[in-house]
Amino acid sequence: MASKKAKGNRVQVVLECTEMKTSGLPGTSRYVTTKNRKNTPERMELKKYNPILKKMTIHKEIK
Repeated sequence: MASKKAKGNRVQVVLECTEMKTSGLPGTSRYVTTKNRKNTPERMELKKYNPILKKMTIHKEIK
């Protein structure tokens, strides 16, 4: 079964932690979410929980 085509301006985006690279610990913290391309054309930045660092960190949208 083929995946359904997205309707309208809503697209799926991946958010990746910005602090993991500098921490030296293995692994990455990523979240998948959706955004409205029309309302937020620029890259998203959200504060999300990083389970490896055990704290809230800034997660930026990656391609």
